Amino acid sequence: MEQERRPRGRDEEGGEEEGEDRGRGGARRVRVCQFCAEKNKPIDYKNIDLLRSLVSDRGKIRPRRQTGTCARHQRLVAEAIKRARHMALLPFAGELAR
Repeated sequence: MEQERRPRGRDEEGGEEEGEDRGRGGARRVRVCQFCAEKNKPIDYKNIDLLRSLVSDRGKIRPRRQTGTCARHQRLVAEAIKRARHMALLPFAGELAR
């Protein structure tokens, strides 16, 4: 069977086809790295309050796109979280659901 070829993404009326993603790639708020903005804010494995804000409730390290940290500070954050885990200051996994 020969299928009719037509341009992708638009139907005859000029609208988008069903099933296509609409609304994706909207305007995102630009986040500023909190460690670059506040130069005197150290990243330390003993600062548990700061590190908990950068870890999800499941115990995973939050990605840069969620926290807004720059690449350099994200590497330092990941290292500090891993050190805190080994020192038993942070759990490797999240809290148990009861």
